[in-house]
Amino acid sequence: MATERRAILPFVDTLKGALGNALPLRAVTCRAHALACGILVAVTSFLPAQAPRPRARDIGIVIGSLPAGPLNAITDVAGVRVGHTTITRGDSINTGITAILPHGGNPFREKVPAAIVVGNGFGKLAGSTQVNELGELESPIVLTCTLCVPRAADAVLTWLLGLPGNEDVRSANAVVAETNDGYLNNIRARPITEADVLSAIRGATDGPVAEGAVGAGRGTVAFGWKGGIGTSSRKLSPQSGGWTVGVLVQTNFGGDLRIDGVPIAISPGVAPLSPTGDGSIIIVVATDAPLDHLRLERLARRALAGLARTGSAMSNGSGDYVIAFSTRRPVQQSNGPTVQRSNRLTDSVELARNDAMSGLFQATIDATEEAICNSLLRAETVRGYRGVVRALPVDSTITILKRHGAIPR
Repeated sequence: MATERRAILPFVDTLKGALGNALPLRAVTCRAHALACGILVAVTSFLPAQAPRPRARDIGIVIGSLPAGPLNAITDVAGVRVGHTTITRGDSINTGITAILPHGGNPFREKVPAAIVVGNGFGKLAGSTQVNELGELESPIVLTCTLCVPRAADAVLTWLLGLPGNEDVRSANAVVAETNDGYLNNIRARPITEADVLSAIRGATDGPVAEGAVGAGRGTVAFGWKGGIGTSSRKLSPQSGGWTVGVLVQTNFGGDLRIDGVPIAISPGVAPLSPTGDGSIIIVVATDAPLDHLRLERLARRALAGLARTGSAMSNGSGDYVIAFSTRRPVQQSNGPTVQRSNRLTDSVELARNDAMSGLFQATIDATEEAICNSLLRAETVRGYRGVVRALPVDSTITILKRHGAIPR
């Protein structure tokens, strides 16, 4: 019996990590024998439940004056879908996959306008040059760990080439971004599989988005605290276009943490990142505003302003990338703004005027800042390959925010 208990402990750790983030069990990659999985289910029924950690708005933090969407998530942009696969094995493996799909159709056949902006280019973002050359996105956006990018890109190609209608495709541009989770994850093991990536893509939904130490954020660290996945959204007034902007982040960077302008001067007790604040962040910006590549590039640059508000200086060793796309596709006929182009030589494109961009800029800045805050607040403490990274203490953070008048006393 003692031998059986030791054998299943790594799997108990895996499930505890998943439950702490309110993940569905199907999102957790289980590489155990079926018998071990059966034992796991029986044992974990006796584990104490972890109280869910709050989002920024749950503790009274409201960034900016624009209202959030119903979910306060990137999926408030109609059609956008997000899926996670979280991969944990004992204390050595903490990583995963997060997939963002612009719509529920065939992204290769129904391309969307897109742009990629680099704040600091210490990173590996596969597919970026073609996105900026053509101004289009033709694949899911997949986030993962640094050394997992090649395997993830290959899996994206498997998914794209297998879609009905793509039988004659001979070239496809997989977009895969990363941050380095090598403190909590044995990154050299490159533990992801094609099945992990396909699970995240195929399981992507348009509902609430799991945040914190889930998916590609399972092993990340931000400001010396446990980072992860965070999301937020903003809705413009009808007078300003009525458009929605949604942001999702994978936080793994350093600096001096600020929440709503308030310095959060709490020592994390561990410094897994270098003293220079090196690390990375991927920011994905989605909108239903009719924007082309040029306007999306302008929009993406504003996300870096939201990043700076939280205390990042985009240091030398940090990979700071923004991937922005619009779900509004070229018009084929006047009665359908999202009908995919045919074999015509021209597109009819509706575009937001440049002087209508300011509201979208503000929405992007605010949603980026709040998404980063949510990634920290929602993440729980994780024990990993090289040590433990603690979650940002909620009570101490609230005390500091109240002292500075950022939230009511």
